[in-house]
Amino acid sequence: MTILKFSGEVAELYQRFRRGYPAEVFDVLAAEFGLGAEDAALDLGCGTGQLTLPLAARTRSVVGMDPEPDMLAQARKAAADRGITNANWLVGADADVPALESLLGREKLGVVTIGQALHWMDRTTLFPALRSLLRPGGGVAVITNGTPMWLHDDAWSKALREYLSGWLGQPLVRTCGAEQEEQDRYREGLEAAGFTTGETVIEYEDEIDLEYVIGSVYSAMPEDLLPKPDERAGFEERLSVVVSPHAPFVEPVRVRILTGGKG
Repeated sequence: MTILKFSGEVAELYQRFRRGYPAEVFDVLAAEFGLGAEDAALDLGCGTGQLTLPLAARTRSVVGMDPEPDMLAQARKAAADRGITNANWLVGADADVPALESLLGREKLGVVTIGQALHWMDRTTLFPALRSLLRPGGGVAVITNGTPMWLHDDAWSKALREYLSGWLGQPLVRTCGAEQEEQDRYREGLEAAGFTTGETVIEYEDEIDLEYVIGSVYSAMPEDLLPKPDERAGFEERLSVVVSPHAPFVEPVRVRILTGGKG
């Protein structure tokens, strides 16, 4: 996993503004892998727990693993605030997965989830390493929680993309694994590792406000790219001027659940 500095204030913004996952996602996982109250789960690249915490309600225990301690601190706080006691947190990256067998045991997990994080990982070594952790009938779920809000075709999204590209001095093209070519590579990697693949798509629209737009933009920035405190007001005012004429901000969200079952 490539480690960027999504720490400090960025981790706080990530917790506040990163969209959670619809309940249907967890229904799919339960149906696909026979996930139940006696199962354990691993959420790899868990961030601040957007997948981890709902998984805790469906399983006996869940481990959220991420290379950034500040992300895990936010996840731990969110779990405490919600009274969740069966979530555990581990600092680590995809390269550390082979060592997990000695900690978690062989074939003890019902599911390993990877939510909008696989583009930072080496899937060619990761997918084979996950097989020994999963019980028969369990599997891997690669979950893409929509395309970045600045890459849609709506007028407000195009205006946001133009503004951010100008501010960063480079075009914004990365979809964080949402594009079809990347999804195809994920599928091929799972199949090469011996998993049986399938896909479920959940689509909906979410009307968001300007505060959410700004917070989401900040949450996607590594710490070194975040506008300095004395630059924030100007950055936000210019962004508002650009996108506000195109309100309301309705974001299409396409959640893709790519599953790899272990027979």
